[in-house]
Amino acid sequence: MTTEAAMSVETTVDPVTLDLIENALLNARYEMDEVVRRAAMSPTIRVQHDEFPMICNARGQMIVGQFGSYIPEVIERFGGDINPGDVVLLNDPYICKGSISHANDWLVIVPIFHRGEHIAFASMFGHMMDVGGKVPGSQVSDALSIWEEGIRIPPVKIFDRGELNETALEVILNNTRTPDINRSDLMALIGGCRAAERRVVELCERFGVDVFEAACDALLERTRRAMAKLIRQYVPEEKVTFTDWVDDDGLGNGPFKIVLTIWREGDVCHCDFTGTDPQAPGSINFHIHEGLCKLFFGIYMIMAFDPAILFNDGLYDVFEVTLPEGSLLNPKFPAPLSNRLNVHTRFFDCISGALGQKAPDLAMAAGYGTSPYFVFSGYGEDGRYFQFVELLFGGVPGRPIGDGLDGHSWWPLFRTTPAEYTEGYYPVRIASYRAVRDSGGAGVHRGGTGIEKVYEFTGPGEVSIHDDRALLAPWGIGGGRPGGRSAKVLHKADGTTVELPSKLDHLKVGPGDRLVFRTAGAGGWGDPLERPAAAVLRDVSHDLVSVEAARSEYGVVIADGAVDEDATARLREEMRIERGAPPAYDFGELPEGVEV
Repeated sequence: MTTEAAMSVETTVDPVTLDLIENALLNARYEMDEVVRRAAMSPTIRVQHDEFPMICNARGQMIVGQFGSYIPEVIERFGGDINPGDVVLLNDPYICKGSISHANDWLVIVPIFHRGEHIAFASMFGHMMDVGGKVPGSQVSDALSIWEEGIRIPPVKIFDRGELNETALEVILNNTRTPDINRSDLMALIGGCRAAERRVVELCERFGVDVFEAACDALLERTRRAMAKLIRQYVPEEKVTFTDWVDDDGLGNGPFKIVLTIWREGDVCHCDFTGTDPQAPGSINFHIHEGLCKLFFGIYMIMAFDPAILFNDGLYDVFEVTLPEGSLLNPKFPAPLSNRLNVHTRFFDCISGALGQKAPDLAMAAGYGTSPYFVFSGYGEDGRYFQFVELLFGGVPGRPIGDGLDGHSWWPLFRTTPAEYTEGYYPVRIASYRAVRDSGGAGVHRGGTGIEKVYEFTGPGEVSIHDDRALLAPWGIGGGRPGGRSAKVLHKADGTTVELPSKLDHLKVGPGDRLVFRTAGAGGWGDPLERPAAAVLRDVSHDLVSVEAARSEYGVVIADGAVDEDATARLREEMRIERGAPPAYDFGELPEGVEV
């Protein structure tokens, strides 16, 4: 938008009206979440909230929401033939340029009309429990192509002028192991979009279409200006480069390198991933939409520097992105994509690592680095098929403003699955759920801890697990120490113990077997020898840090439940002299072939 146009918009929509419309749209976006939560059947959407809404203007630009705009490319496939009552469904990442990044994400688009005039879009996607493919859950560790990962749905009008396309839906659901649950979740997503449709129409009735459209433009422009200011303030003009790694691709290949170079030219931040490794044979590739990539950079900077800024597509003009073709971040069709979140979350670690070189007081350490998942499937005593899918969490990094969060999700609004829900519907008992002691990297601000969840199976079945950071620890920053790594162990009923890789499918389990699932922690921020001894003592009392680690990592001597102040002062001084200046980044012990 030109400056003249922005001034025109600002004089058309007074500040009070603009705030009213902004907050009404934000409330509608949260209402979408609540409708879906109440109507969906799967634990992944109903309980864990693995769904993402947005409301867009008539051009398909996101005004409020959680993911980037891909709508123009999709709608163009219909040649402008969109009508009231239409609902578009798709799940193919290669068709929407990676705005949804694997086939489990079913995405719906609802065009919004007011008195026959097209005025907006509502859209939402959610993670389906199963979309076919070679393993239950459809996230395949040993896939070599997307053809092995389930049904690929091109953009199709699942509702055409209000009429359900029963034939198309039947074909789609016939290719999943959980058709009833998928149908319910799909209708819940559509219901969420319908709720947004009602609220947008109400806004147009109250303020008029012209004011609504002008307000959308003003919100986009306001975000653009705010983001340009952040870029000028925090992104250096000289190039800074950072490298991080993903452990492996589930097929024994790796580690895989991700390289990010950032610099500023005027108000524009350039983000160049040249040097990133070629696409993996296995399913960790992340086919990211350029617009979504820009949104991720914007989200990171907003959350790090000014959380009051509204997420929307207004920030697109102030980012330029380079994603080398054929790389982990821009793989060529038909590369497998189902386990792409290792690369996805490492993306944020690279942003923090790059920006931290010039502004260490504003950067975070590295987090648990993926979206760990657990799938348990089989047939119950009644002969009926069951499939349980759960996302697990880990340590969120130490930050300039405080400690990282323990056992928390990267993603907004996500929740853990209650043990009562799991045990009520599936042949498994949650034996324990707790923080992993000493997994939060030491620092002035401690990294968040990973979690340990122990599944005790009460019936036979098959398990898939997927995780990362089992080989390469989450790094610390500004003197902070790395966080703990992930681990998986199966204790069988016959007394044998099997250490498991972080990625595998088709693990047979039986009654009495126990799976110990530990996720990674996060890196610490700042010199741990500067952490208040009282904070270390508190962590020890909460069983987050051991007495031994308090001494070896923080230099804090604890005896009889209290800090020995004199011994602590002497030990810390000895440790400072022996160590010297703390490193800017601490990656911990690195495997052969990985260099920093």
